[in-house]
Amino acid sequence: MTSRDDATRSAGRGGMLGFLDAVQRKRTPAEPGPGTITPETLRALDLAIGRRVAGILAGDYRSAFAGLGTELHQVRPYQPGDDVRRIDWNVTARTGQVHVRVELAERALVTWLVLDASASMGFGTADRRKADVAEGVAIAVGYAATRRGNRLGVVSFGPSEPFYRKPRSGRQGLLLALAAINQQPAGNGSLRDALQLTGGVALQRSLIVVISDFRGPMDWQPALLQVAARHPTLAVEIRDPREQVLADVGELRLTDPETGEQLLIDTEDPAVREQFAANAEADRRHLAHMLTSVGVPHIALSTDGDWLQPLTVFLNRSDRR
Repeated sequence: MTSRDDATRSAGRGGMLGFLDAVQRKRTPAEPGPGTITPETLRALDLAIGRRVAGILAGDYRSAFAGLGTELHQVRPYQPGDDVRRIDWNVTARTGQVHVRVELAERALVTWLVLDASASMGFGTADRRKADVAEGVAIAVGYAATRRGNRLGVVSFGPSEPFYRKPRSGRQGLLLALAAINQQPAGNGSLRDALQLTGGVALQRSLIVVISDFRGPMDWQPALLQVAARHPTLAVEIRDPREQVLADVGELRLTDPETGEQLLIDTEDPAVREQFAANAEADRRHLAHMLTSVGVPHIALSTDGDWLQPLTVFLNRSDRR
């Protein structure tokens, strides 16, 4: 390896370290964060995302093709079949002949993160909360997605009506995305409304990554189908072990964080624990079936243990598929 290669690798590592420093914030036992994210793991994820990005659009160069975009290619006389919305009225007025604008086709990929910030994401009984894992996924995917001149946008839902932040490139795009989830999870958000909003604001072909625990009404399938029909879409489900298996700890009063509904159960009863596990497994199978039926690859990450390595494996596997 040459000294030039060493310098390039060192600069890349330094850039990663600077990025990690920029997105770190103060942690507390109640909000432990996503855990350690190293330059090595980011580099592995960058390769996985990079291949997926290259398969959709090439973000390393400007297109030589004319089409819809943001950079002017030429202004020419109107021809039958041209979109009347592309008429340049200033040139038309000066020349007395109808002219249309032709832009360079947009070749930078936009990645949209659809982030769940509802109250259920504040739950966690293992190493971290579901919101902490969601933050880590946003950091890792966002870092890889904003490289090579590509842009990152976010649609967030939870405390209030879904809202979006316009796609931005580089660190600015990632920090704007993180601001959307670095708030205390609250409210009863609607994934259906968030997906409908995504379909309205994702105008060019984009990579859509939905990060949620998929709790609540299962009324989002038609909206997801419409999004997935236009854009490559991935679903990242965040789980906690206690949502799948009920521990034997006596009587428990359970509260739904989004609705406030309470339920008193006796966890010492084996039949209760078995029924709970069976219902949880049926819910997860139903979710997997709904996602498969609309052609959306799906991975479940846990609040217990490492979440980054399974995410990288999933992206590599789904990329090959």
